[in-house]
Amino acid sequence: MNKNISPVIAVITPGIINLLMENRSLTLAEASGLLYNSQLYEMLEDEKTKVWRLGYPLLYDLLEEELTTSTITFPEEQIL
Repeated sequence: MNKNISPVIAVITPGIINLLMENRSLTLAEASGLLYNSQLYEMLEDEKTKVWRLGYPLLYDLLEEELTTSTITFPEEQIL
């Protein structure tokens, strides 16, 4: 992971994990595992994608999409 993006990810991930725990009735370990093993998280770690700019509520929605459909549909303004 790029050192420049690490602080941003550290701020974003708790929000996503909390939403997973609340909406899916998961433990912290289960929610963390889902996020950290997702394609979305892999993209989040790649500073070039700028995925972190979307904010955690939208990132959570994208993760839910990935978990249910195995695809991620980014907003049109998002350039990857």
